[in-house]
Amino acid sequence: MFRNKSFDGMPNSEGSDGSQENKARRRCCRVFSQNCSSVNSSLINQMEEWTSRNNCMDGGQKCLYTFISSSSTELKGTHTTPVAGYVDDMTFTFTDPQDSTTTCNVKAFSTSRVWYAYLDFGTNYCNLRNLAEGAGLTSRSNFSEVTRDGICTQYTSRNCEVY
Repeated sequence: MFRNKSFDGMPNSEGSDGSQENKARRRCCRVFSQNCSSVNSSLINQMEEWTSRNNCMDGGQKCLYTFISSSSTELKGTHTTPVAGYVDDMTFTFTDPQDSTTTCNVKAFSTSRVWYAYLDFGTNYCNLRNLAEGAGLTSRSNFSEVTRDGICTQYTSRNCEVY
């Protein structure tokens, strides 16, 4: 679940010239109905389950995830597209609301490493969404998500069964 008060403090994607405009990217906020430690562990477990190509033999993108690092407040990983081999960097930032052991606010960000990957059919959105769905986090009560085309390239035209 995502809840967004603002998108301030989110990392930005950089183009080859250092600009922030050139790459496909996805930012969103989610609120999950469990504590951040559990959300973090669930996402790591899903990345580790989807490291090989085996889950993409019939198409789709639910494979080739790599866990990079984790702390109590941040998780980093990558997703590699199975056909073109593009690598997208993912960062999840966790915030436990004050006095809450049953809710976790997450700011999630995915961006392509290549500067020319701008119109990505919602791939960066799907990198994050597929992972959260695979981990069973989106089916829990009180899950919410805040994103839109202005902060997530081609969000409204996404197809996460393909991308």
